[in-house]
Amino acid sequence: MKEYISSVEKRQVYVNQMFARIAPRYDLVTRVLSYGADMKWKRNLVEKAEIEPDHHVLDLACGTGDIAFLLAAKITCGQVVGVDITPGMLEIAEKRRQALGVDSICFEQGDILRLRHPDDRFDRITTGYGVRNVPYIPGLLREVFRLLKPGGRFLSLDFGKPPSRFYRFIYLNYLLLVGSAMGLLLHGDPDVYRYIPESLKFYPGQVELEAMMKTTGFVETGHVNLLGGAIAINFGKKPLGSLLLAENMSRRTENLKEADA
Repeated sequence: MKEYISSVEKRQVYVNQMFARIAPRYDLVTRVLSYGADMKWKRNLVEKAEIEPDHHVLDLACGTGDIAFLLAAKITCGQVVGVDITPGMLEIAEKRRQALGVDSICFEQGDILRLRHPDDRFDRITTGYGVRNVPYIPGLLREVFRLLKPGGRFLSLDFGKPPSRFYRFIYLNYLLLVGSAMGLLLHGDPDVYRYIPESLKFYPGQVELEAMMKTTGFVETGHVNLLGGAIAINFGKKPLGSLLLAENMSRRTENLKEADA
């Protein structure tokens, strides 16, 4: 596992395969690991997003749609687009959408590092546990910056790195032990959910992520610690006068895509 998640080239393949495998039980595991607090944190994220009725919102790594549905409840004449790379997650999200009769959401499959939406498209971009799972965080932040309208805001909910080293030790070992037990119980493989604490070893955490957002060009950045910093919400705004900066960012993104190709 360490070989795959420490590698930019191999990590996405590992993550894709893992989420395809756990999709049917993803919501159950999330609720159990958080003792039911997961939906409270997601509602907190949506409240901080300050959604207007006519907003167009992009939810990255949308999974089974929890955050997308919370966003849609705030919208009357706008739209929510949920993007995920795992078909199994999107199938569950679409079934939920149809059952609830929600017309203001559309779900689509895509790589959140390379989306086909035009520049300056969205008023808000959100993600729950998405930043930690991408192989190259600066690339994601550049893509988010490109897609946001000037004045638009980005908000990310994810596991964090508690400032207390002792608490961090307890928290990581809790994830390791409980995650391994659930992986063994549900999938016959303790490594399935051990990915979470392992991935945190390579995740910069809320403080460094805020610094990376500033480097990308975001303003009014900050973060809110939840559960003593074990969970955090990072946020930032694309400046109003950033049209030229966005054009330059878009050109750099296209160059990176061509280089990757």
